[in-house]
Amino acid sequence: METVIGVFSSRGSAENALLELLDRQVLPEEIVFLTRSGSDGESVVKHLGTMFGGVVGFATGMSAGVGAAILLMVPGVGQVAALGIGAAALLGLAGMGAGSILAKDAAEVSAAPAPHSEKVSEDVNFFREVLAEGRSLVVVRTESTETAKAANEILNRLGVSIPEQAPVQLQINTRQAGDVTIVDMTGRITLGEGSKALREMMREMADKGFKKIVLNLQKVVYIDSSGLGELVKAYTTVRGHGGHLKLVQVHDRVKDLLEITKLHLVLEIEPDEATALKAFSAMGGGD
Repeated sequence: METVIGVFSSRGSAENALLELLDRQVLPEEIVFLTRSGSDGESVVKHLGTMFGGVVGFATGMSAGVGAAILLMVPGVGQVAALGIGAAALLGLAGMGAGSILAKDAAEVSAAPAPHSEKVSEDVNFFREVLAEGRSLVVVRTESTETAKAANEILNRLGVSIPEQAPVQLQINTRQAGDVTIVDMTGRITLGEGSKALREMMREMADKGFKKIVLNLQKVVYIDSSGLGELVKAYTTVRGHGGHLKLVQVHDRVKDLLEITKLHLVLEIEPDEATALKAFSAMGGGD
């Protein structure tokens, strides 16, 4: 499944992306929209529900839940307005299934106690932390290559991004430094072969039990919205298997993107390999 992530500095720009995705025939059930709503959560939910329902309508045969806007209380974040199947689960609130509560029930949801979990998955932590930084998120998850291509173009153009450079096919090489695996990457992490290669490599390494991984991004000059999704997935995959993934020597253009989107506060980034190796050494043999 392809995952494309759009990070937006304003709710309005995220809404524009949502509308364009729908206009390009991306299925509503493939889209999740998340935005921190603050004290005006109920009005935001009503606005989103009206906008989304008006564009999509309920005469298309989809369930009402797909077009429902809900208000969630997220630990560490506050009120989050959400759209889409799986929105609540994406934030670790599976007990409040996304789509099961309509916009008119916003007051009831906001008053409900938030489900509590001692431990949440790394991808849940990721989405929570990005929202906590005041960013809005649009996530498209699809099995269709064509849909992923359309979503990637839209989210890359409308979201927080960096200018595209000349195409360079991604090349990956690995080497060992003790019990640390260093992955040297050259080129672009983009929709297609680049993101697929990263996804397959990280899945294989996690399945084989690699616990300490360094991604050297010195020669990665461009990451699009699909590549951003794969980078996040790589981080959460390794963490989910009890390991650690560190990014080192991040190219200035990519570093700018991570800082603008606030993802540098979520991902583990070190200035160079020596610092990363020293950090891993301090962990010892454990996780």
